[in-house]
Amino acid sequence: MSLAVTRVGDEPVSYVFLHGLLGQGKNWSSIAKALRPAGSLLVDLPDHGRSPWSTEVSYEAMAEAVASLLREEAGRPVTLVGHSMGGKVAMLVALAHPELVARLAVVDISPTESTAEEFVRYLDAMLAIDRSTITTRADADARLSSAAPDPVVRAFLLQGLQRTDAGWDWRPNLVGLRRGIARIGGWPSVDGTYDGPVLWLGGDRSDYVSRDQLPTMRALFPHVRLVVVKGAGHWVHADQPEVVTATLRQWAASTG
Repeated sequence: MSLAVTRVGDEPVSYVFLHGLLGQGKNWSSIAKALRPAGSLLVDLPDHGRSPWSTEVSYEAMAEAVASLLREEAGRPVTLVGHSMGGKVAMLVALAHPELVARLAVVDISPTESTAEEFVRYLDAMLAIDRSTITTRADADARLSSAAPDPVVRAFLLQGLQRTDAGWDWRPNLVGLRRGIARIGGWPSVDGTYDGPVLWLGGDRSDYVSRDQLPTMRALFPHVRLVVVKGAGHWVHADQPEVVTATLRQWAASTG
């Protein structure tokens, strides 16, 4: 599967960013721009953004698509950064293809089963909207307000709503993602370890990462460093972009 990417910076690719469920590569735009002159790739994962839809959602398939992209577009080992669902994809890429990953940054997710209840609620609400009756983006916003009371979360979800010649449509493969939500919340069986440097970023207001999961992380990623970002929820890079940018830059420099 050929994935859609956005390039940031003119230098050779140093960073590759993977978004979370219902996101898209451009969610990392501000951080990639702040890391210039380093070159970055912002990836739209399968079933999201401008990338093709799949017949079945699978972390293994997503990881192989990203690995193929790294071989074709990067030309050297990169700093691979993934948030939430994208963090699980990034971990699988590093475990299966360590030669492609110079260092790994995992944002607010662990290699364990994680709750997907809030995303089930979001997906069901998005699927329930009769797109033929939407006249403005504000209409869709109002219809999501019950499932997603936080206006910041609604704005994130509505990034996937686009106006076409035929009317309003969703960019993410909502039906396929809803069908595969149990796999997205899970974690596949894996072997081996990734021995490169790993930065594990969690939000102090998030329930997705805890110190109790450190033994699980260390079993797969022996050289992991946990950093908890104050004032951040699950979308750590959106809540505290300056902190995330500075932490990524300093960690990359310190790990060669």
